[in-house]
This record gives sequence, C-alpha cells and structure tokens, in this order.
Amino acid sequence: MITDDSVAIVVMAKAPEPGQVKTRLVPPLSAGGAAVLAARFARRTLTTAVAAALGPVTLGCAPDATHEFFKVCARRHGVTLVDQGAGDLGARMQRMLATALERHRRVLLLGTDVPSVEPHDLRAAAVALADGADLVIGPAIDGGYWLIGARRIDASLFDGIAWSTPGVLAATRARIAALGWNAVEIATHADVDLPSDLQRLRASPATAGLLDGLVATA
Repeated sequence: MITDDSVAIVVMAKAPEPGQVKTRLVPPLSAGGAAVLAARFARRTLTTAVAAALGPVTLGCAPDATHEFFKVCARRHGVTLVDQGAGDLGARMQRMLATALERHRRVLLLGTDVPSVEPHDLRAAAVALADGADLVIGPAIDGGYWLIGARRIDASLFDGIAWSTPGVLAATRARIAALGWNAVEIATHADVDLPSDLQRLRASPATAGLLDGLVATA
C-alpha cells in the first residue's frame, strides 16, 4: 500500500573490495586504488541523493548489507540499507523498483558510477514523473543509462537486456515503445568505467578531488 507521496531514491552499490569493483581501471589504478575510488563514488552519490531532498534514500547493497562500508554509509548519510538480492542487474533493479513502488508513487534508481550527477539532475527526473511521465531515463554516453525513474514498471524493461553493453539504452527505448508508455529523457552523463574516463574525471573541478592520493596516469 502506498503510504508516502515523496519521491524515493534508490542507490545501488557494490561493496568496495579490492579486485571486486572497478576492475577495468586496473591499471592504471591498483586494485586497492580502484576500491577506494568506488567507495568515494558511492559516498558522493549518496551525498547527492540526500541533498536532492526529494524523499527517503535507500542504499541497495551487493552482495549484502552486512559489509562495514555500508554500515558506515548508513550512519553518515542517514540512509536505509537493503540487500540487492539474487539475479542479474536487471532482476535486481526490477526488484528494488517494485519494492519501492509499493510505498511510494515515484521512485528514482541510480548506480554510483556517474560522479558528475548533481542534485538538480535528480530533481529534474522527479519533475518529469510529477508531470505525468511513466518513466524517466538518464542516458549515459556509453550507450546505457545512469538513472531510471518510474511511476510503474514492467518486467519487459529488464528481461533479456545485455547489460554493460552499448545497446542497453536502445533496447530499453524499444521496450518502452512496445509498452506504449510515456518516457522522458533528462541530461546525459558519463560513466567512469575505463582508464580513458579518468581523464574526464580529472578535468572537472567538481570531480577531480575524487582521484586525490590515487596513482592514475591515464
């Protein structure tokens, strides 16, 4: 039953364990440096989500919420922790959106790989949903998307998608068109997944500090 008219925000993150996160950045980063960067990305995303002041923020944790990093995030940012659960990325996204929509009319879901996102981006997504969009998508430069916001969802949006490939956004657009739903796309941002992406990170005054103390020659 829907009990809250605010906009829920769900942030999905992996525990920042060396060798388990941002592995495509090794090298030029060390495995430990990549883990530190992943942790910084997660904290920045949570700060942005809370600052948007749209509603409660939930951190979806992988592999589960018992990792000490997630507990620290909960204390520092005042967010609720939940397990992402089993399945591929699509299954986990669908589950987290569906759970949030049981209590909220509108939900925004995003990952932590796009540190350029600002609170006004999330507010723009919330406005699109308030204005009647069924879905809102934040396109990513690599052909995926950094955000999906929803007033309703359907399994076809997530089933059989080749995640982490350049065709994710195109496939999702096709699924939306097949459903006949009204979708709005907001600002495009860039994921930080590859060594070449570190140049963009360093070039922006807003994100350059995320590399402080890390060896990155790319």
